[in-house]
Amino acid sequence: MSGSSRCDVLVVGAGIVGVSTAYLLQNAGLQVTLVDRKGPCAGTSYGNAGAIVDKCSVPNSLPGLWKSVPSMLLDTTGPLTLRWSYLHKIAPWLFRFLAEGRMERVAHNAAALRRLSETAAADWQWISEAAGLSDLVKEVGWLKVYDSDEGFEGTRDARAIMDAHDTDYEILSQSELYDLEPGLNRIFKYGLFQRSARFLLNPEKMVKGIADAFTKIGGNIVISEIQQITENEQGLVATGQSHKIEADRLVLCTGAWSKNLAGQFGADIPLDTERGYHLMFQTPDGPTIQRPIVYGEKSFVLAPMEMGVRMTSQVEFAGLEAGPDYRRIRKLVPLAQKMLPSLDGKEQDVWLGYRPSLPDSLPVIGPSPRSNRVTFAFGHQHYGMTLGPTTGRLVRDIVLGNRDSLPLWPYRANRFF
Repeated sequence: MSGSSRCDVLVVGAGIVGVSTAYLLQNAGLQVTLVDRKGPCAGTSYGNAGAIVDKCSVPNSLPGLWKSVPSMLLDTTGPLTLRWSYLHKIAPWLFRFLAEGRMERVAHNAAALRRLSETAAADWQWISEAAGLSDLVKEVGWLKVYDSDEGFEGTRDARAIMDAHDTDYEILSQSELYDLEPGLNRIFKYGLFQRSARFLLNPEKMVKGIADAFTKIGGNIVISEIQQITENEQGLVATGQSHKIEADRLVLCTGAWSKNLAGQFGADIPLDTERGYHLMFQTPDGPTIQRPIVYGEKSFVLAPMEMGVRMTSQVEFAGLEAGPDYRRIRKLVPLAQKMLPSLDGKEQDVWLGYRPSLPDSLPVIGPSPRSNRVTFAFGHQHYGMTLGPTTGRLVRDIVLGNRDSLPLWPYRANRFF
């Protein structure tokens, strides 16, 4: 054991949820330690598409989705991959996920997701300005494009949910689409545009920048893998191979790795991972794009990052231990070039990340079932970047005992059992 320390609050996990939480708690006057096995933004927050989609309301499991699963699995460039060796482990999660596609569950999950994301843009504005990073946030919206009538018609259920939950969007005609994004190939017939969404030019720089701002106001960062958390009369003790940290309160936000530590505090949570890949390309010399754009029929995103164009891909079910398989995302390169003709397609970087996902598309936010000293904040699936500062604000208020206008009952840890 190379070191030990004590703090008011220990935040475990240094992705966007963790660094936001740590910064907000330290800013509120508490002494906070942020611990991570690799350091800030070394995991899933590093490689995403950078979208901040406020007022989002569409859960992943929708009515009739089960009918599309076989065709998605058979499509070599489709949105879903399953490692068959992992089927026996993911099967219970998948059954729960498909059960969330019942109409009454969709309505519940959509309403809870909409309430949670209501202030996402405002929370991002506050934390980016406070940390001196507002130049990394662009108000350019979130765009999905479709090259077929059938593909756009497939958004009917999602649009109905957005209409029912007051999520603003615009349907763009072909001419309006190309006025907005003239660099796109002229194959797309429809656009679905959420104008109020924001975009992070460099997610890694943003997360690390918030972590730096946290240390500048007195916060402490420790690199260590926490393996065990125990509670005694004095508080909590988090123990890893290289460090022991004592704290009055603890926040667990280790993303896809949260399941085992949450289990130490009485929570049997059906958390699994939707693995996602990215490829980086050079910024095109010719016409490019101005915002992250989803190719609707193929479910991948092109995002014009500060360091080049990033392509983020679909969903792979294979757990936390299996190695990466980059063949699938590399098969999408011709489609990316079809989408953006100026893209040269030369791979600059390839990466695998782990989206922490729960069957109902909602995160866990709130006290553990066993101890009010431990707060959970994980499971944000595709909305981790969007909801990071919002979750940090909610957790800060839980720790400080402040009442928040948002009821946290839909996000409670014991909702599954």
